[in-house]
Amino acid sequence: MRKKQAKKRPLLPDPKFNDQLVTRFVNMMMWDGKKSTAFKIFYDAMVIVEEKKTDEEKTAVEIWKDALSNVMPHVEVRSRRVGGATFQIPMQIRPDRKISTAMKWLISFARKRNEKSMALKLASEVLAAAKEEGAAVKKRTDTHKMAEANKAFSHFRF
Repeated sequence: MRKKQAKKRPLLPDPKFNDQLVTRFVNMMMWDGKKSTAFKIFYDAMVIVEEKKTDEEKTAVEIWKDALSNVMPHVEVRSRRVGGATFQIPMQIRPDRKISTAMKWLISFARKRNEKSMALKLASEVLAAAKEEGAAVKKRTDTHKMAEANKAFSHFRF
């Protein structure tokens, strides 16, 4: 690389749950720089999760973290050209990339759901992911299956 890598800026924890992971999630969910709207959507979704949850000893944020860990991929396939052919090579994922990929999938599949508000969509996707079902968990399973299928090409790793 020509330039040095940018320093990681420290994230302020969110006001309600005092958690940096929540702030990171809200930052990914935010559109057009409207952070207060994104926070309102997230907090409304947590209220909905709190109402709909079946597990009584867990809080809404713990259910959300469980959902996030259920969506997190451990391996992914990367394309690499070897002598004119392109191979899908399975590789381990860095811990910070695991988290951001899981957040991205959770948000994008929540947006594709057919509920009324974004808070409702997010809440139902979080509840589904916490039970290890839903579109985001299916995406993780498909990614793992693809990596498993291409395990023969893992010796091409760079």
